[in-house]
Amino acid sequence: MFLSLRRPDVLVITLAAAGILMVSMGIRQSFGLFISPINTATGMGIATISFALAIGQFTWGAIQPIAGAVADHYGPRAVLIGGLVMLAIGCALTPFVTSGFGLMVSLGLLACVGSGASSFSVLIGAGSQRLPVESRAAASGVINAGGSFGQFIFAPLAQKLIQSIGWMGAMWTMALAALLTLPLIGKLTGAEARPHTHADGDQGLRKTLRDAMKNPSYLLLHAGFFTCGFHIAFIVTHLPGEVNLCGLPPAVAGWSLSIIGLANIFGSLYAGSWIGKYRSKYVLAAMYGSRAVLIAWYLMMPRTEWTFYVFAAGLGFTWLATVPPTAAIVGKLFGTRYLATLFGMTLLSHQIGGFLGAWLGGIAITQFGDFSWMWYADIALAILAAIINLPIREAPVLRATVSPAQAQAET
Repeated sequence: MFLSLRRPDVLVITLAAAGILMVSMGIRQSFGLFISPINTATGMGIATISFALAIGQFTWGAIQPIAGAVADHYGPRAVLIGGLVMLAIGCALTPFVTSGFGLMVSLGLLACVGSGASSFSVLIGAGSQRLPVESRAAASGVINAGGSFGQFIFAPLAQKLIQSIGWMGAMWTMALAALLTLPLIGKLTGAEARPHTHADGDQGLRKTLRDAMKNPSYLLLHAGFFTCGFHIAFIVTHLPGEVNLCGLPPAVAGWSLSIIGLANIFGSLYAGSWIGKYRSKYVLAAMYGSRAVLIAWYLMMPRTEWTFYVFAAGLGFTWLATVPPTAAIVGKLFGTRYLATLFGMTLLSHQIGGFLGAWLGGIAITQFGDFSWMWYADIALAILAAIINLPIREAPVLRATVSPAQAQAET
């Protein structure tokens, strides 16, 4: 399937989108490493800092359909530029804040609005609209892998920077990295968008949204993706705290987050190939089910650094590999015309779960002294998500050879 990416124009578009996501996701997914240093420097409290990051989880999701709609209407270039600049501003301002409200504004709003505007919905939408149909599944896997590679690079980098130049210098380095990514936008948006496809023709955004919100399969997809957000936000925010509870050095958290990102590179690439062979709903059900098994295994094991690394590798394989099959189902249901907007709505559901995962994790550690109840909730939600995806009405995967006329129309 990845042979479909060999064309130079297709490869440039795909790698540019992957590069942008690498930086925007890598920076955002490293914010949990700053909780303890910020608390030590400011005395805000873990619960207050967790709430600010929970606001960021929700904000990142809430901006996705808005950014997607603007990109669908006016084009993605201005949205991506604004997103990366805002991400840089939010990171640059964070060292100057001294209150929970200030942290909510800098990291919770500015940085996460910027990261969201330069993330999945806009990037996958822009890529899908500029790529031939036979390249889209593989490209979505590669783009998604870019976000995972960002976590692999930025998590240990941020941890090392915090230890060597302090958390303030590390945050300013994140801001600089966001600005250095701006040239990639031209590589992605320089290509002209292809004619749009829609399952029932172009009905207009409002009608498409109304139809989507009445579609049971679309709503079930949202419910499953909510669980994904809950898992990811809880772990990326509170894994450093879990490591600390186990009496292990902070580097274990940084390396665990890095391993999650590395494993998800492979998971994302496999997901991109799987959705070309199997129905995406079955891929999603298998991913969510595997998480329940893995978390149960983690709870039964002794808390050593290798337990964390194995857990990170297993969890990382499905970490954000749920994105390609989820986007593929949205594309099958409604076409590519408003894919950025509709997938953005799905990501909003993901981040409502993310808000609860980050916030409730902070409450759990404050009230109970550990994260046990959060792990139990993770298992229950993973099982529920696996079941919820099965009734989705998804068209079967088409394996028929594309006719010359169809190929000409796509190119």
